Amino acid sequence: MAFSLFSTKNRIINLVINDHSIRFLELKQESPPTPQRWFERFLPPGIISDGKIVDIDSLSSILEECIDDWKIKRRSIRFIIPDPLVIIRKVTIPADVQEDEIKGYLYLELGSSIHLPFEEPVFDYYSLPENGKTKDLLLFAAPEQSVMDYVGLLSSLKLNPVAADISPLSLYRLYHKLDRAASDEVLFTVQFDLTSVNLCIFDETIPLVMRQFSLPFDIDHWEITRDTLGLMVCKFTGEPEELVIQFEDIFKEINKLLDFYRYSHNNNEKPDISKFLLNGDHPMLMAIYDEMKERYDIPVDFITFDSEAKSKQPSIPTNLLLPLGLALKEVQ
Repeated sequence: MAFSLFSTKNRIINLVINDHSIRFLELKQESPPTPQRWFERFLPPGIISDGKIVDIDSLSSILEECIDDWKIKRRSIRFIIPDPLVIIRKVTIPADVQEDEIKGYLYLELGSSIHLPFEEPVFDYYSLPENGKTKDLLLFAAPEQSVMDYVGLLSSLKLNPVAADISPLSLYRLYHKLDRAASDEVLFTVQFDLTSVNLCIFDETIPLVMRQFSLPFDIDHWEITRDTLGLMVCKFTGEPEELVIQFEDIFKEINKLLDFYRYSHNNNEKPDISKFLLNGDHPMLMAIYDEMKERYDIPVDFITFDSEAKSKQPSIPTNLLLPLGLALKEVQ
């Protein structure tokens, strides 16, 4: 009789939803991180825009089909809060605020001494090393209504959301799990997707600053098919100059963030950027890699699963790396 040591009812589904796709991954094992099964569904433009659900009826119908096709009914899930919704901000609070009082203090100060570009946030924080007079925190925040739109939708489809994450942390978690992180490393992650780019700088394990940018996307200039693994294959059919302009804009933003880090965070005690970590589902990712190698004197790397990591091509499709990192998140 066939049997499994792990009931499927207890294995958590990992879901990544962005403006152009829904991705699902189920983890087989953690060491090394290995996907057991995965699926992907293209989302037409106009259903989600800049991370916010625009057409909830269409998204609900598509998700319902995915749940049936992927056989994940009534499963617990982790999901990524879309990048455009998330803000990382360093805040300073009085040193005499006790650890168990910090969340309450932040609730009181949000909207008064701590300003965010949206009201009623859902948030978490990470305590930075103390300097005696004050306490510094990293505040992670997103608009509560937008996040609850996802939670409510998933719950209405009989899924059970048990944990949420942000994409740079999921990517870094995988990077760290593979023992790729070095001590005193300052890592600049570049998540280059079809419709957006996320830039984040990590000082060791701490995401100091994050920036997110949308990319113009005209469905008429793209041909979307599937490969033998069931993953999306996106081929650009428009004028190449359009992509060149998009990439130039992103390289300018990378330069701005490099300068921002060097002048705002690097106080001569911290090293400069150690490495770029490039990831994403953009079909021109290898061209972007080559251009970054040409432009910057900073090493550019991928997450790879090869022991020697000599090949530029990752051994697991880049489309799966983000949900694979999400799968490593512990449920509190």
